Amino acid sequence: MSFHLRRRTLLGAAAGTGLAGIGLASSSPATAAQPRTDAEIYGVPTVQPLVTQRADPFVTPRTNGMYYFTGSVPEYDRIALRGASTLAGLTGAAETVIWRRPAGGKMAGHIWAPELHRIGGKWYVYFAAGDSDDVFRIRTYVLESPLADPLDPTGWQLKTQLMTEWDGFTLDATTFAHRGKRYLVWAQSEPEIAVNTSLYIARMGTPWSLATKPTRITTPTRDWEIQGFRVNEGPAVLIRNGRVFLTFSASATDARYCMGLLTADADADLLRRESWVKTPDPVFVTSAATARYGPGHNSFTVAEDGRTDVLVYHARDYRDITGDPLYDPNRHARVQRLYWHPDGTPLFGVPVGDGGPIVRISPADRPNDFVRHSTGGALVVERAPHDLAATQFRFEARDDGTEVARSVDHPDQFIGPGLALGGSPLVFRRETTRTGLKLRTDGGYLRFSGSTVSLGSTGTVLRLS
Repeated sequence: MSFHLRRRTLLGAAAGTGLAGIGLASSSPATAAQPRTDAEIYGVPTVQPLVTQRADPFVTPRTNGMYYFTGSVPEYDRIALRGASTLAGLTGAAETVIWRRPAGGKMAGHIWAPELHRIGGKWYVYFAAGDSDDVFRIRTYVLESPLADPLDPTGWQLKTQLMTEWDGFTLDATTFAHRGKRYLVWAQSEPEIAVNTSLYIARMGTPWSLATKPTRITTPTRDWEIQGFRVNEGPAVLIRNGRVFLTFSASATDARYCMGLLTADADADLLRRESWVKTPDPVFVTSAATARYGPGHNSFTVAEDGRTDVLVYHARDYRDITGDPLYDPNRHARVQRLYWHPDGTPLFGVPVGDGGPIVRISPADRPNDFVRHSTGGALVVERAPHDLAATQFRFEARDDGTEVARSVDHPDQFIGPGLALGGSPLVFRRETTRTGLKLRTDGGYLRFSGSTVSLGSTGTVLRLS
């Protein structure tokens, strides 16, 4: 049995046992023969990357049983789509080119950041294009197809340029519906404002036109938004828990690229600037430990289970770039699970590295408490800490049926002797109970008392989620 198959078997064999949480395992031979996929255990596929050399990735919600993917191609010359019934299936799915830039003139320059949306029984693609005599004279355009299958190129026609309040550098349009109204959010360079781009919102009259004047909802002012360039761009909207969350990307498109967050109350007037509150610090940044650089220009979708929110984004796996980062082709599309704090706010964690399913460890009778590594590396148990990555581990199977627990944000370290992160792992064996599982080492069972993690003759019943 391969390493990856063994890991999925150990993590996921308890499907149907009624045990709480994701990824509980049983030693029963009957269940061991039915491994679950990484997507079933973790919620999303763990293949890295999902799609190579596709920046500004966009994945639709599952529509008629299909996910559709698009993004910027390195040549910036065309719009291509691919579709699959699962997120993992997008990796190997064939691409269909639905539109190519003309040989010259308008829209014959850079083609950037397409998004695919289903509105009123038709498909629409919003994209940015420059001109042949000035590839950076970027404006927003709309394609339309009346066909049910967006992969059929015969249905696609250029609808129009999407006109905004003033004629200026315009890109990264996204659209969403909320309480019977459809909105557009986009990035634009506004006259007399000394930044590269800010973000604007307006209500739409049709899928290709605006019905209201724009409202500027954020402009780059904070230190993390002005590295290399003064940029707010790449908006993406997720409506959950009585709020409208809007992520965006900031700074230059190298390792300094990162994501910020705006939040509005779901009852608020979204066209009022005062309705939007910017989180002071970035929510998703480069992680040298996981070798993910410049994460950003994200979108959101929902996993095959219909409930797990999925973060879609691009990042490079190296820091140093030769030449202009815009022409480095290796911004790869990636996906990972988006978590939620009990207060209803999103938890992004770090851009995760290579490996299999990710789990969090809780006492079975305290499901909102999680094992985390502290600043010094020691393990503690705390109530839903905001530093998500410190609570994430990958259980990796060994040939003798034991496992080790690797830290996600420090992937060169494991839960080790002394119950702290280190280079030498503790070796665990699982024992399934009626309500969860126990982890046994040569030194005893893992046990929790308050916030303390220790080993003892009797262990705490655990839940992996």
